[in-house]
Amino acid sequence: MTSSQENEDDTLDELLKDKARIVELSDDEDEDDSMAGPPFPGNHLKQPRRKRKSKLQPQPQPQRKVLEIPPWIFDTNELFHNDVKTPSRHALDKTAAECLRFLTLLDTQGLPLNSHGLPHLRRKPHADFLRFFIGPLQTGFTAMDASRPWLFYWCIAGLSFLDQDVSEYKERLIETVRPLQNPAGGFGGGHGQYSHCACTYATVLALTAVGGLEVVDRKTMWQWLGTVKQDDGGFRMAVGAEEDIRGAYCAMTIITLLNLPLELPPDASARKAGLTSFTDKLGGIGGGPSNEVHGAYAFCALACLSILDAPHISIPKYLDIDALARWLASTQTTPEGGFAGRPNKLVDACYSHWVGACFALIEAALPGTKDGLWNKAALVRYLLTCGQQTGPQGGMRDKPSARPDGYHTCYSLSGLSAAQNHYWYDSESSTTDAGSGRLLAAFNWQAKRGTAEELEVLKVDEEDVVALIHPVFVLRLEAVEAARQTFEAGGL
Repeated sequence: MTSSQENEDDTLDELLKDKARIVELSDDEDEDDSMAGPPFPGNHLKQPRRKRKSKLQPQPQPQRKVLEIPPWIFDTNELFHNDVKTPSRHALDKTAAECLRFLTLLDTQGLPLNSHGLPHLRRKPHADFLRFFIGPLQTGFTAMDASRPWLFYWCIAGLSFLDQDVSEYKERLIETVRPLQNPAGGFGGGHGQYSHCACTYATVLALTAVGGLEVVDRKTMWQWLGTVKQDDGGFRMAVGAEEDIRGAYCAMTIITLLNLPLELPPDASARKAGLTSFTDKLGGIGGGPSNEVHGAYAFCALACLSILDAPHISIPKYLDIDALARWLASTQTTPEGGFAGRPNKLVDACYSHWVGACFALIEAALPGTKDGLWNKAALVRYLLTCGQQTGPQGGMRDKPSARPDGYHTCYSLSGLSAAQNHYWYDSESSTTDAGSGRLLAAFNWQAKRGTAEELEVLKVDEEDVVALIHPVFVLRLEAVEAARQTFEAGGL
């Protein structure tokens, strides 16, 4: 590092310690360079402008817009002293330094700014980016052949979150996934591949988004899910594959959206252990017994429990909500404001969904709780300043040094929706159908957009707001309601 670079870094450190304000200067050439608060790095080196003499009376200067840097950027609650230099500490410091210039708006990256001084959500470039991945892909993408359904879901759902009409993809998607459906039930990731819970989940969500669920063979799907249901109540991701909470969430999502019978198929091996229903022995949290806790597993557990019953009934029955809420809140990073998958790990925009979406479920499990469990404005600021790709390409990224992709774009938009909008559970609605026994709890969610006053707090304009997204199924609410109506009659 050169001496000049070290001086610049020192100046930036001093600036941030002093909690500087970013000030929007007048375009008037005669404007004095002085301003309240510490100057920008390097401003003290500038020569003051010489004011021109004028016989005209001095005119009042236009009022400057002062953009206060939020206090959370400077407030830290570190578990360890910063002078303990471990590889993890070095990576955390490097990421924080990478983000600070953008968070403090010292560098707006040439992005168009909204009326509050934050970058606008780049709706059109992000939509164009997602559309690119729905078309023919380059040969390098053969490495993702087993994940094709995920590309369908991330791109189509992401477009819908941006209020784009995705119905045009219905026929193309149906014809593309038809060969991925195996005769024994379920969908594989690519042609000739074994059925897998994750790929089946992604396919069903993508089809739900475009209204194309009629292509699913519901009877063989029901039978295949019976083969991955285990004696202990969990689900394997595929026949003979690993068993974890992902399998339970994926399977229960598929069963609920397709309105499959809850009774296990007659030949399901779990019946030998006395189980008769897909819901038997479900509960708990974590990827699996003795596994390390993780934000994405927390979402899968909370969402799965919210499918089984009303969240204020099912979640407290199995989980320590207070402890879980504290743990989830601890994964929101400073100074970045985004979330990490685990405490003391690097911020990653995808956890805007995996952790950010948990709070609606937690709040529904704690009636009377206000939505103050997490810092929504901090997440919005991180995603708009650090998560958006600059230039014509579009797309959203893990962090500024990363490249954009469909995965981070989809889940960043979901996280934005969680922060910008309100979600609540209608506890007066039925949780099961009296006739068929169908699980209805997951269909009882309601939502509304944030008020003008709330958008002011978040520092976003109306055009920066993302669509209402279902907190359990991660789809637009109207797509979920359409799926409920499609298979309302039940049966196979």
